[in-house]
Amino acid sequence: MYTKLPKIIDDFIKASNEHNSDAYIACFIENAVVQDEGKDINGIKAIKEWNEWLSKEYKVKLDAIKLVDRNEEKLLTASVSGDFEGSPVNLDYHFTISNDKITALKILLTPAFLAKVGIFF
Repeated sequence: MYTKLPKIIDDFIKASNEHNSDAYIACFIENAVVQDEGKDINGIKAIKEWNEWLSKEYKVKLDAIKLVDRNEEKLLTASVSGDFEGSPVNLDYHFTISNDKITALKILLTPAFLAKVGIFF
């Protein structure tokens, strides 16, 4: 695991891996937006419901691989495993962080994975 993560991202991963939805949403601001699989999840209540469903359905576990700091955006590449076809898969987590809270999160397949399955941009 990548060891030099900002505290908020470390807290996010820990809460996700422990399937602790209260600790998970504590990482976000009230009106945060998460985009996953092309869908927007708006606000803390919807994010909590989505996270609880994800934890129950797939038992997701994140393992940080690398972090790229792009000023307001932090790009975390993580190996994501769980009860889903193709597990594990590398995903890019695009965090927008303000005042040590996540304001926006976009989760995408890594470009390397897309190339592997023949999808090019």
